Amino acid sequence: MTMHVETILQAKGSLVYTLPETASLADAVSLLNTHNIGALVVTSAGDEVAGILSERDIVRQLGKEAAISMVQPVSAIMTRSAVTCRRDTEIAEIMDLMTEHRVRHIPVMDGRQLVGIISIGDVVKAKIEEIEQDAEALREYIAS
Repeated sequence: MTMHVETILQAKGSLVYTLPETASLADAVSLLNTHNIGALVVTSAGDEVAGILSERDIVRQLGKEAAISMVQPVSAIMTRSAVTCRRDTEIAEIMDLMTEHRVRHIPVMDGRQLVGIISIGDVVKAKIEEIEQDAEALREYIAS
């Protein structure tokens, strides 16, 4: 059985933490810490996805400029071309996208609307559950 993004969203929910591209880096760091998450979806004035800001983006900026300004807008350091997927994207494809683009978070879109976010942890958890279900089905098959 092929697993899709929708399966993960049904289990974890569709809550996505976002902030406007005009928000400060201090706002972003506070939100990341408050919710113990690794990335935020950045939205434009029209509430569309403008990019994604990850812990990795912040660390890269710190590597370039140790005296990073916490008042600069997140739009200055976010990844603008966020890799996205749809609800019907297969988990195997998500794994390939994460590996190819070296990302750990992928926003889930329905057309132009943000409907969720998938993290590498979500993918690993789903794959473990899938393997456990397959193993149980094999045990039942052998026992019958």
